[in-house]
Amino acid sequence: MANKDQNVVNNAAEDKMTEPLLRGEQNLADEKGGSGKKTGSKDSLYMVYLSTLVAVSGSYSFGTGVGYSSPTQNAIREDLSLSLAEYSVFGSILTFGAMIGAITSGPIADFIGRKGAMRVSSFVCIAGWLAIYFSEGALSLDLGRLATGYGMGIFSYVVPVFTAEIAPKELRGALTSANQLLIVIGASTFFIIGTVATWRTLALVGVIPCAVLLLGLFLIPESPRWLAKIGKHEEFEAALQKLRGKDADISQEATEIQEYIETLERLPKARLLDLFQKRYLHSVTIGVGLMVIQQFGGINAIAFYAANIFQTAGLSPSTGTISYALLQVVVTFFNIIMIDRAGRKPLLLFAATGLLLGCLLLAAAFFLKTYGLALESVPALTLAGVLVYIGSFSSGMGATPWVLMSEIFPINIKGVGGSLTTLVNWFGAWAISYTFNFLETWSSYGTFLLYAAVNILGIVFITTVVPETKGRTLEEIQATMNM
Repeated sequence: MANKDQNVVNNAAEDKMTEPLLRGEQNLADEKGGSGKKTGSKDSLYMVYLSTLVAVSGSYSFGTGVGYSSPTQNAIREDLSLSLAEYSVFGSILTFGAMIGAITSGPIADFIGRKGAMRVSSFVCIAGWLAIYFSEGALSLDLGRLATGYGMGIFSYVVPVFTAEIAPKELRGALTSANQLLIVIGASTFFIIGTVATWRTLALVGVIPCAVLLLGLFLIPESPRWLAKIGKHEEFEAALQKLRGKDADISQEATEIQEYIETLERLPKARLLDLFQKRYLHSVTIGVGLMVIQQFGGINAIAFYAANIFQTAGLSPSTGTISYALLQVVVTFFNIIMIDRAGRKPLLLFAATGLLLGCLLLAAAFFLKTYGLALESVPALTLAGVLVYIGSFSSGMGATPWVLMSEIFPINIKGVGGSLTTLVNWFGAWAISYTFNFLETWSSYGTFLLYAAVNILGIVFITTVVPETKGRTLEEIQATMNM
């Protein structure tokens, strides 16, 4: 009987989620008729853009961690007399740290705020980079790498969530996609700087984006939605006003956020197992499903071993890798421009189709090489396959799953939901990077056929399960998905 009464309360609370949204639609209709009040101002963009720029300094730091190990491998092994196995531990332990960071990122961001979580991550990353800089052996090197990985795990969740929560709905996709762009730029920058700087100097350079983030956090407001969730109503309105501009009328947006959060507060406090209740299952399926497709489609096999793939196919590793890095940055920037115009779902479908094509080209190249057929075409097919793959990934599969992750979970389960999806992402990153060499030994072309099969499943999943969220407020998205 108690369970039945609780279900009645929950259902009534969920039904009320849509009420402010219906009133919002009526107000929007009134505004289009000419009776609406001013809801934004030119200076509103300044604080939104500044807040995003500060937050994505964490994304840049994320990218530097990813890009550090490739150009420094030979120098670190020589200076510290590390075996290949010891250096492999150093390279892969980053993902273990990130998995731990992913598990704790949601609770930390919910308890001390989005800005607080970014501060914690920055301090941990700085400690990690300094440990690497002062390392004289494998232990301190690994501990530093583990710490930077932990910070990256937090950044990978909190940066897109913070950006989505502060952005107006018409800019949310583009600004959240800036997370992926800065990751790519950070990784590419470290790859280039690493060719001329020592590994210790490169570790010190890794401190810079963390320091920029720590200083920048003093200049920007906290997420208004988080402030509303913890009951700081005056701070909530002040933060929202600062983000929308001093002359903006925030009354409608503030009311919708407050009423939505008040309704969510009537529901039981979310735990990990609560994610698998019927009302949240759609959000969890989308979040976890997209991360599985993103990682098990083979991205870290390409990213971590691109130079080896080029060399095996008879191409210059440096030429191929530079082409790869430049294309990745350019196409990721294109994604930022298109995500709020084309929408999330079309970009995901375009990307998944391109990933399938890239895998098939690589499978064909290595099939020809394995059986000694048309060997003169193998380098061209390999280069085309890698570039098609990375261009397609950057066009939609890199950033868009993170954008959707930041949009689909109601704020009462955003912490545990975001932690779960981020953990799945990092586990996939470890699994693919760890197994690639074993799979390639089994069958070089068969490996890429396996990745192609995952991308076929991805196309089906995106077509049938993933909704379009372009042009809708977070409250509208969540109210229609979790009913």
